[in-house]
Amino acid sequence: MSRDGTAAAGPVRVLVADDEPMIRAGLRAVLATDPGIEVVAEAADGREAVELVRAHRPHVAVLDVRMPRTDGIDAAAEIRRTLPGTGVVMLTTFGEDDCILRALGAGAAGFLIKSGEPEELLAGVRAVADGAAYLSPKVAARVVAHLASTGAGALAERRGAARERVARLTPRERDVLAHLGGGLSNGQIARRLHLVEGTVKAHVSSVLARLGVDNRAAAAVVAHEAGIPPPPPPEQR
Repeated sequence: MSRDGTAAAGPVRVLVADDEPMIRAGLRAVLATDPGIEVVAEAADGREAVELVRAHRPHVAVLDVRMPRTDGIDAAAEIRRTLPGTGVVMLTTFGEDDCILRALGAGAAGFLIKSGEPEELLAGVRAVADGAAYLSPKVAARVVAHLASTGAGALAERRGAARERVARLTPRERDVLAHLGGGLSNGQIARRLHLVEGTVKAHVSSVLARLGVDNRAAAAVVAHEAGIPPPPPPEQR
């Protein structure tokens, strides 16, 4: 499934961007383990990444946060502004909590820790290609902790504010939010909740509006702050 909700033909096409050749090689090697994913281009900086996205129109761009010329966050914003059909996955480190928040504002839908498991990269690319958000559990925890340490207030206050925002949702919208927090696509949520996919899409739009956030990843952060656990996988039901 592509980001516009239509069935994707062929493999998920991916661009990887990092200024370190060894990192790019590692990303390519991990992605190559999934026969349904194809790396179509590599970039050494953010500006080149934007140019190559325009040339290759990949389903997903995997961008390092810190790159020369144009950094990953500015590149993400430009990609989302001019090529909304390409989803963005950001690669971060534990010292870049503020960058994660900026990337949320730039429209990135996926966030991975560079030191994470290879399986997370595959899951993140797959989720974002399907139009979902993918927030590494480690990233989610860091975002919430970072927000608590800023001028936005104490962690308890932020959690309280998140719960108040979630209280505006209907029971069905709350169910949808829980699945958003788990990184599921509209199609996956529809199957889990036994709904038509168009109905789920409408619920997602309503959830974003009621929470006052711009994208699914930001909604996932609110879900984590409010203490809403993601649903268990089907086999645990």
